[in-house]
Amino acid sequence: MNGTPDTNDIVYNTYGIDFIALFRFLYEKLFEGNWNAFLHSLEIWWTIYSIFAIFLSFIFFVGYIYAKIRYDEIGEAEQADLRAAELAWKNRYERPDSKNTRWDAIQQRVSENNPESWRIAIIEADIMLEETLNNAGYVGQSLGEKLKGANIQSFTTLQDAWEAHKVRNEIAHVGSDFILTKKVAQETLTRFERVFREFGVL
Repeated sequence: MNGTPDTNDIVYNTYGIDFIALFRFLYEKLFEGNWNAFLHSLEIWWTIYSIFAIFLSFIFFVGYIYAKIRYDEIGEAEQADLRAAELAWKNRYERPDSKNTRWDAIQQRVSENNPESWRIAIIEADIMLEETLNNAGYVGQSLGEKLKGANIQSFTTLQDAWEAHKVRNEIAHVGSDFILTKKVAQETLTRFERVFREFGVL
């Protein structure tokens, strides 16, 4: 038995890249077999890579410093806004001898025998509710979003706020076609009042 295949043998052909031959070809074509030329070219490319890497690292470093400064500035601005909101809350609602004349005016509207006055009273109470939640730190583009982000554990009158806000939406979106009775207006104002008492507005 010899190494020469006959007609009964299956011959397998192996295909692939001969990296050694490829390197030798490039070495001979690009550098004409000159090892010093190859090393010199390699040194040039390494220098270019080093310069590029240093430049890129510098850009990333400057970007990091800028981002860190901006992050600190935003944090300080948020803290300042929070302190200002807390101060406004204290000045507006933490005076035991003060009387909320705004709420008195709203109640006065509901006591009138005029459906249009009831509508205005509910709309004004809804605006007052949104301001109250803003001062309490609730976030959202609208009052609805603020209520969605609230937690019943820390906002025990949340359901009252929702029900009162729904009546306001009916008034705003349906308009005069929405039948508002004095009983519903009074019940809605009572819901608003529960919320305001929870937050210390009244």
